[in-house]
Amino acid sequence: MQPGISIVIPVHNGAAYLAQCLQAVRDLRPAPLECIVVDDGSTDGSAAIARAAGIPVISTPGRRGPAFARNRGAAAARGEILLFVDADVMVPPDALARLAARFAEDLARDAVIGSYDHQPASPDFLSQYRNLLHCYTHQCGHPRTCAFWTGCGAIRNAAFLAHGGFDETRTRPCLEDIELGLRLRQAGRQIWLDKDLQVKHLKRLRFWTVLKIDIADRAIPWTRLILRFHQMPADLNLMWGQRFSVLASGWTLLALLLAAVFALSSRPRPAIALALSAALAACAVAALNRGFYGFLVRVRGLRFALGAFPLHCLYFLCGGAGFAIGLAAHQTDLWRAWLVTPEHRADPSKPAEEIADPATAASACPAIPPHA
Repeated sequence: MQPGISIVIPVHNGAAYLAQCLQAVRDLRPAPLECIVVDDGSTDGSAAIARAAGIPVISTPGRRGPAFARNRGAAAARGEILLFVDADVMVPPDALARLAARFAEDLARDAVIGSYDHQPASPDFLSQYRNLLHCYTHQCGHPRTCAFWTGCGAIRNAAFLAHGGFDETRTRPCLEDIELGLRLRQAGRQIWLDKDLQVKHLKRLRFWTVLKIDIADRAIPWTRLILRFHQMPADLNLMWGQRFSVLASGWTLLALLLAAVFALSSRPRPAIALALSAALAACAVAALNRGFYGFLVRVRGLRFALGAFPLHCLYFLCGGAGFAIGLAAHQTDLWRAWLVTPEHRADPSKPAEEIADPATAASACPAIPPHA
């Protein structure tokens, strides 16, 4: 007998994509036990779209963030397995059958995630590139992975409850699923990546929005999670090639800027030397990521791959900038806690935010263990 699967879909102003998302849910075979849409303070009629599709809707008291919305949906769900799906994603018709099979293969398997496919709905170059990057990253990941993913991620209800769900202090979509995955991993839970469970991303991405997300909602919180959990697993977007690519991309930019300064000051020799070193660093980025560029050539052609290279370098630069900012913020928190709290002076390894307000930290995520 297959376990009952409850689908939870949080939405905030997702009217442009929600109907397609829900149509894909209706096309699932077998059908889910239930589907719950949690409207997180939408002002564009998202809740009405869900109700018109016959889907129960839970409304939050204003915008509280996707972590809060998913937790409210999970609290109302009856299924043995919770499947979290983003409102701008279309799941394939066999998604539930695949998930049921993956959980049945190993009763110790606590969560299963999928990935984006290589055919994103939005035809613009940026959306295609970013979705293909996400797809490739997951397709190259370890089967037993370190991260949960709410684009299409399923978890046993008992495990979700045992570890306190998503951290509701995160009121923006900034790696609350990754944070849950790290807690699960630290507790010895198993998260598996099913590379054949591929979903279609519908959203059109904007350049400045992507830059902001890469730094503020990805790189900085990733850095703080790494420092908090004392883990930097070589998986997904933390593989060694990507780490070295951050350094190579940073030197490419710095060397080009210095070369321009020397050229403007009529010093051609150092300008040429720096320009050559920048070219070598760019070649290093290409070599380190040759698998990804080969993937782009196969699915979109050589011209697309060449056009993606500067965007990929910018992606690494954002990661490096976010790491530096996150590291500085973490150190600032530690010093602030040391200055104001005797507890931190007694045990400086404790996270500063936990020392500053232990009651808040405990209530926000009671299952988070102490970190050495």
